[in-house]
Amino acid sequence: MKVNTLSGRFLVLTTVFVVLAEVLILLPGLANFREDYLLTRLERAQIASLALLTTDTMIEPDLEQELLDNAGVYNVVLRRDAARQLVLSSPIPQPIAATYDLREEPFWKLMRDALAVLADPEDHVIRVIGDPVQKGGLVIEVTLATAPMRLEMIEYGLRLLTLSAVVSVLTALLLFFLVRRLMVVPIKRVVAHMAAYADAPEDARTIIAPQARIEELRIAEEALASMQLQLTAALRQKERLAQLGQAVAKISHDLRNILTTAQLFADRMEDSDDPAVRRAAPKLMGSIGRAVNLCETTLAFGRAEEPPPRLAPFDLAGLIAEVVESEAIPAQAAQVDFVIDLPPDLEIQADREQLYRVLSNLARNARQAIEATGKPGTIEFGAGEMSAADGEAGWWIRVQDTGPGLPAKLRERLFQPFSGTSKKGGTGLGLAISAELVRGHGGRLEVVRSDETGTEFRLILPCALALEGAPAAH
Repeated sequence: MKVNTLSGRFLVLTTVFVVLAEVLILLPGLANFREDYLLTRLERAQIASLALLTTDTMIEPDLEQELLDNAGVYNVVLRRDAARQLVLSSPIPQPIAATYDLREEPFWKLMRDALAVLADPEDHVIRVIGDPVQKGGLVIEVTLATAPMRLEMIEYGLRLLTLSAVVSVLTALLLFFLVRRLMVVPIKRVVAHMAAYADAPEDARTIIAPQARIEELRIAEEALASMQLQLTAALRQKERLAQLGQAVAKISHDLRNILTTAQLFADRMEDSDDPAVRRAAPKLMGSIGRAVNLCETTLAFGRAEEPPPRLAPFDLAGLIAEVVESEAIPAQAAQVDFVIDLPPDLEIQADREQLYRVLSNLARNARQAIEATGKPGTIEFGAGEMSAADGEAGWWIRVQDTGPGLPAKLRERLFQPFSGTSKKGGTGLGLAISAELVRGHGGRLEVVRSDETGTEFRLILPCALALEGAPAAH
């Protein structure tokens, strides 16, 4: 069993707590045993002294020694009334090493003294003071050796340690197997279901069926089952969309070929002698051209796999100047002016080519929106730097126009492919691709406002420190 598993760690913790329980049981037990041992010696000594006090004659030395041996002491001193009287005595082999008054000893001192006896293998003579039983006097004190007490404490400690160890181990094993049964086995079951589901997420049979009796585990199983159901449904939908996308791509490919052929024939209609046919030819050519463009854009979007941005520092003003230059001729015909409001020498770090595509798409959309009104208009570019005090470090770029604004319904799906456009003949892919390119930089493309006075888009690009995983340009 590995230590870093739940069962292994629980076993280690159980062992630690068993050892701690042994210590908590053994120390008080030894202290109580020592106290009882000394109180028993006091009681026996008092009984031995009563044998002497009941007679007026002196007892034989052999009988006195026998009484002391039975009591396990060297001498007995009994204080009755106000007089202190040596009742029984025998030679003490060595000076008294310590005195213990059992009338005043707190429990922690009893445990300390018990440990001191076990730690010292030498035999010492100690004096013990206590209260006589049955009010047989005021105070009784005895002297005795520590070696016999130490031997009996060791025997008692071994018996207590063995018994408590057996009980603790049985309790620990029972607790371990119960916890393993109630927690570890259900958790392993959940893990097994997760592994089986990961191997075949489309197979509904691998979805877990909640059956744990512990409330917390059952909640976890229900949450896992709900997530698996949603993920399975999403995967099925994704598979269907992929199949639908392949079908659309095939249709678009075949349709593009058909339309290209039709475009070649329609081009010859301009040379027709019929004036009506010549007038209809440009309109037919425009419609066919838009249809071909839609097919090509759909095919390009289906194959699109944008590479990660190649970050490099560059001058933003130069990039925006190229965007304005590319739109200069159609903008001049539509009476659209460009305004560039940038801080001098503003340098940002991004993928220059991808950012050009984003800004060019926004500028083109803005120009076409103004052109659709038939009135003059303005497109403004602005940019600035953000600091950590603003909430995030990086740069912002603003593209705003004086067009008619976006319809309210269109704003909800503005960045969705094939739906985020109100332009006749448009595919709605430009903004979706632009938003994807900005997200690849770790930033975001958002609509700040859109009303009858115009529309404002804003790009947020984080600084290079937040893009450690992106490859740098070489």
